[in-house]
Amino acid sequence: MTLTGKILYHHAIAPRRPWVEAGDLIRVRVDWTIASELAWNGMDQTYSALGRPRLHDPSRFYLALDHTVDPGTLERDARTRRLVQLSRDFAREAGISHFYDANVTIMHTTFYRDLVRPGDVVLGADSHTSSHGGMGAFAIGLGGADVTVAMVLGETWIEVPEAIAVEYRGDIPFGLTGKDVILKTLGDLGRNTVALERTVEFVGEAARKFSADMRFTICNMTAEFGGLNGIFAPDPIIAEALQRRALKARYKDYVGGSYFAADEDAPYVERFVIDLDALEPQVAKPFAPDNVFGVSEAAGTKLDGVFIGACTTTEEELVVGALVLEQALASGGAAVASNNRLVVPGNREITERLADSGLLAIYEKAGFRVGPPGCSMCLGIASDRAGEGEVWLSSQNRNFQNRMGKGSIAWLGSAATVAASALSLEIADPRPLLAGIDRDRVAALLGRDQRAALPEVRHSEPQAESAPAPTMAGAAREGARPGATASVVAGRVQRFGDHVDTDAIIPGEFCHLTDLEEIGSKAFFHVRPEFPARVADGQTIVVAGEAWGSGSSREHAVWALQGAGVAAVIARSFAFIHKRNLVNEALPHFVISDPRFYELAVENAEVEIELDAGQVRVAGERFAAAAPSPMVRALTAEGGIVAAIRRYGDATFDQLQRS
Repeated sequence: MTLTGKILYHHAIAPRRPWVEAGDLIRVRVDWTIASELAWNGMDQTYSALGRPRLHDPSRFYLALDHTVDPGTLERDARTRRLVQLSRDFAREAGISHFYDANVTIMHTTFYRDLVRPGDVVLGADSHTSSHGGMGAFAIGLGGADVTVAMVLGETWIEVPEAIAVEYRGDIPFGLTGKDVILKTLGDLGRNTVALERTVEFVGEAARKFSADMRFTICNMTAEFGGLNGIFAPDPIIAEALQRRALKARYKDYVGGSYFAADEDAPYVERFVIDLDALEPQVAKPFAPDNVFGVSEAAGTKLDGVFIGACTTTEEELVVGALVLEQALASGGAAVASNNRLVVPGNREITERLADSGLLAIYEKAGFRVGPPGCSMCLGIASDRAGEGEVWLSSQNRNFQNRMGKGSIAWLGSAATVAASALSLEIADPRPLLAGIDRDRVAALLGRDQRAALPEVRHSEPQAESAPAPTMAGAAREGARPGATASVVAGRVQRFGDHVDTDAIIPGEFCHLTDLEEIGSKAFFHVRPEFPARVADGQTIVVAGEAWGSGSSREHAVWALQGAGVAAVIARSFAFIHKRNLVNEALPHFVISDPRFYELAVENAEVEIELDAGQVRVAGERFAAAAPSPMVRALTAEGGIVAAIRRYGDATFDQLQRS
């Protein structure tokens, strides 16, 4: 089995044989569910629809307030205060053990550094939950309904994914980080291509030398790669990171875990080799994270601002960025006048460590403002945003249109590259400055003892357990299947291209909304503002290209389509999380690969869909959609995930798996 396969088998409920393979439909126990205040806004609606039952394990739900919050928004924005209060009220109601209030941590930072363990299964209401594969966990982002259900039942379902191996060879030059590695990977292999809906296992001689922070960043941006999850085999470097975790009193119990490794003959569908010996710092030009070039090709590009922060930027990158700035200042550099320099550490612990070591003072001397922990400019919905037409270089993970604010133009790079570019506000190669940095000092600042031997690790084999039946005491229960839906839908086409992301479908600034019609009125707000008016009659079929719904895990992207009145979505392929959200909300969707269909299904063409048969007619021709999995068919027949659980309660996935 692959590494992912072993973790899934270890967590499988009543597996039918002593292994799993791609395509198997299985129920799995879930170790952790995690969310932010922006995700909880939608999750709370699902939780209420289920009758607000007791949580499966309140000590294994993690909630951090990070997406919309900073002192400015908390003071001025009533919407933010409502989201924060909703989360605080739930934390008290449910008695959860791991609640992190506003500006304490970015959602993924503390969870990775202090809680997740090798071999865990983690579901998060955020696409960058993939980050935790760096610790050797199976960690995936899902929509809020899926995460709420797992929070309550302690289990979920999954179709075991195909797997690819990305093998890193060579020695990465000093000062380059996981950000450069994953940008190189995206540039070479492309987003939403070889990784789409697959598990990505990072292997090879170079990968085994990557720090825990590097692994986090690479797995974090597996979301941009299009993978279901990214994962590294846990090894002595991870064991050493857990030893350091054990020194923190609050987190000393979150060590250990299951150290699995892929078999030598693991069934990868493809293997890709990337050589890092000659790697130069990488940058991604707007508006795609795989629009990647060596920094030398972009040197001299004028900038309006620079941002170092967001969940993808680790303590390691923050330290290296500060030392790059120190070198630049020591060599006579001076910051040109601008208020557009911002650094946001991932949690308070990192902020305090940077302050104690004098590194925050370096950032401030270089003209940076230091922000409190939070998503900040990466999402462009809190106080700090890029202005319309402004060009920013950022160490975040996405550079989609309008991502940092309406009309913003975002470039991506490592913290070191951003720091090297910060004084002059021109993109610059950090390597001349990196050459002056003492490697031993970097290790010391990060608390790494390079003289100590790494702990020994022995990999084990998974054993499926007979898990106790999940309980959902207090949940609302209904005995009847929802009323039958129409068997045929018809409408006119609105055409879209490839890689339409959830930021385009519904901008993050509207994810605080809860009324379906109001959400629908904001669909494609920045990129196709006429969309809601054109679909108000409920007779529109969206027809799109590859990877429809890539990007964020936000369920609002489905609600926006439903609220606007979309009858169905047809695409060449769907991003995994968005597809699950379509299933959970019972919005009809179909995969058609035949290029003839797309020749005929032009803008305003009339389309008729036989829902049960999966047959689509356009211009007098008939096309067959790909058959959905049995679980998808069962959930669709029930009217979505909430309707299914209201009918079957804690036996839902057992019943649906038998359907």
